[in-house]
Amino acid sequence: MADPTKRQRLRGVFALTMDAKGRMAIPTRYRSVLSDWCENQLVVTIDTDEKCLLVYPLPEWEKIEEKLEALPSFNAAARRIQRLLVGHATDIEVDSNGRMLLSQPLRDYAELGKKLVLLGQGNKFELWDEELWNSRREAYIDEEADNSALPDDLMQLSL
Repeated sequence: MADPTKRQRLRGVFALTMDAKGRMAIPTRYRSVLSDWCENQLVVTIDTDEKCLLVYPLPEWEKIEEKLEALPSFNAAARRIQRLLVGHATDIEVDSNGRMLLSQPLRDYAELGKKLVLLGQGNKFELWDEELWNSRREAYIDEEADNSALPDDLMQLSL
């Protein structure tokens, strides 16, 4: 496995198509990256705030899962997140054709149709139904900026 400190970040937006069996192709530029990074082992789970899926390379998911398992089991909010994220976490292997197969429950949760959008988020991807993503993207753009809600570190960032 490649040195994780030298791996490529997952970024960019990609239009994809899912077939009737629930298979979708990983963008070509990330196939060798994922092969080196995680030996094509991914974990897909639901996003608890949006109707999309989170697609993690296995080593990245294991970091998240370890933190989730360390949360106090008597805290109702922590148990909710554990049940949703860990409970829906599904191991997926990218096949020799660069495709991954999504289970029906995951597709149903994210309301995935034939046209999809894959968004790179650094250490993971988000997978959206294209129509839903376009709607959410427009809503994000139209939202009035509330700088008071931003962390101080982000306020110092210059783009």
